[in-house]
Amino acid sequence: MELVDTIYKRISVRQFTSEPVSDDVIRKLLADASRAPSGGNVQPWRIYVVNGESLTKMREFLATQPPADEPEYQIYPDGLSEPYRTARFQLGEQMYATLGIAREDKAGRRAQFANNNDFFNAPAAIFCYVDRQMNSPQWSDLGMFLQTLMLLAVDQGLGTCAQEYWSVRHKAVTEFVGAPENEMLFCGMALGHVDESAPVNSLRSERFSVDEFAKFV
Repeated sequence: MELVDTIYKRISVRQFTSEPVSDDVIRKLLADASRAPSGGNVQPWRIYVVNGESLTKMREFLATQPPADEPEYQIYPDGLSEPYRTARFQLGEQMYATLGIAREDKAGRRAQFANNNDFFNAPAAIFCYVDRQMNSPQWSDLGMFLQTLMLLAVDQGLGTCAQEYWSVRHKAVTEFVGAPENEMLFCGMALGHVDESAPVNSLRSERFSVDEFAKFV
């Protein structure tokens, strides 16, 4: 696949089929993604893969744990200013409209959000941790690693959804995967085959134009 086609095809998949993904496929994706840029070659990502039967056991385990923890980092700034606030709001409205969930249907919206907790039916999940000694530049490395991984997945006929949602359930995730105390959970990622029949996967988010975010000096 042409790189630009892969970039445009990548979406946040919010409904997967039950078709499995082998550990070998995931291992190859991770090995290739490790070629992502990393300042000083530090390679700060620490990855935990939960696949197949292990993910079934994790779902059962999560059902016995508190529904939320105090997050260890702030996902969005307080008082998010424009144009960022509107961009975030519009995406949410577009998603719920695609699903036919009205603004006043609070229960429907909560139910859709709760699908995060089931990894949107994905057969595999990846959790990305970072050593607590790392700083903002190394968090940037995490983003480049994850983007590379997501594009490689598309190239292999798979889909992904990066989920910062798991930062509010970090205690349960950490206990299940056995991550040490010096590692902080950044995000999870659902991985699997895209359910092309699901309306939610028809959503394509809008982007700012180049003139809105770039200045040629």
